[in-house]
Amino acid sequence: MIEQIFTYFTIETLYMWINLGILPFWFILIFFPQSYLSRFFVTSIFPFILLSGVYIFILYKSFLIGYDFDGNFNLYLGLNELSRLFEDSLYLLIFWTHFIAINLFVGGWIVKDSQKFSINKILLAIPLIITYLIGPLGIFIYWIIRIFYAKRINLYE
Repeated sequence: MIEQIFTYFTIETLYMWINLGILPFWFILIFFPQSYLSRFFVTSIFPFILLSGVYIFILYKSFLIGYDFDGNFNLYLGLNELSRLFEDSLYLLIFWTHFIAINLFVGGWIVKDSQKFSINKILLAIPLIITYLIGPLGIFIYWIIRIFYAKRINLYE
């Protein structure tokens, strides 16, 4: 049975399931940011346990095929080396899982932080959608909105 699961989860299948699996968390964050569902399922450790399991599975699959993990450190040597790493589909999937997890964490933080200042959930949807798509730009837009609700600029809070 484990062999069947292992052969089912190819790189393409994992990529599809990661992308589809993350959407319910983002829908809850965007449409129900102050609900119990959001607090229990999205802004808790739950999604990161799932994503960590996927990450470990990808690393395990990489290890079995003899992936050169030491070569990952070459990405610091230049843009050409980074480009070479992204040619490998397993590395690309590891990166994508990392990107998805970080963006979801930031989205959860935005929701938690917005509750301190009672930011309108319709206005909050804008930076959340942008964070899902473009990460850092969404954080910046949230910070601009937060300034108006907090009525102060605080760079380290």
